[in-house]
Amino acid sequence: MTVVYEDNHIIIVNKTASEIVQGDKTGDKPLSETVKEYLKEKYNKPGNVFIGVTHRLDRPVSGLVVFAKTGKALARLNEMFRTGKVKKTYWAIVKNLPPAEEDTLTHYLVRNEKQNKSYAYDTEKPGSKQAILHYRLLSRSDHYSLLEVDLKTGRHHQIRCQLAKIGCPIKGDLKYGFPRSNSDGSISLHARCVSFEHPVSHKLIEAEAPVPEDNLWKALTEGMS
Repeated sequence: MTVVYEDNHIIIVNKTASEIVQGDKTGDKPLSETVKEYLKEKYNKPGNVFIGVTHRLDRPVSGLVVFAKTGKALARLNEMFRTGKVKKTYWAIVKNLPPAEEDTLTHYLVRNEKQNKSYAYDTEKPGSKQAILHYRLLSRSDHYSLLEVDLKTGRHHQIRCQLAKIGCPIKGDLKYGFPRSNSDGSISLHARCVSFEHPVSHKLIEAEAPVPEDNLWKALTEGMS
């Protein structure tokens, strides 16, 4: 992980694709613990350090994760994420060219807990949740397209599921129909930008994460700021 922004109330880090945000059944060390250790060492703090998880990124996804350093910030950030007041922009490398250069996708997602997978439908189904995202094509190569994705809702595996539904599975995402895995176990989805009003000071916070160190990412983002 790399720290992208930090103040008294929040810390934003760039997560690598292999890290988990919060502890799970694997027992692997979560990013929240790594951040705690970083703060403990940086500020020479005795005892426990408070870190609040405000949202998650799937393990194989890289990019920005926002943590709270105070209880006040955590409560407010949780509410902001819940009500869509945090703007998140993702970059995704997908197979094929999307049907349009820019579009808003609306599907109804049904989550299968056993498979840890969501299924997208064009019409409402029992137990489904509406999922909306906007994408635009940023660049392309012979086999891949780089898309910028703005999430309008926050559903389970939403970007992965909706892009696969339009015939553009994310590179390396076996679960949603890409034929091969990436060598490092990642999928080529990156939480690129986050912007929101600071939960305490109310100033605008904007953070951006550099793309993963990978030749395809470099080739598709060459010349972009």
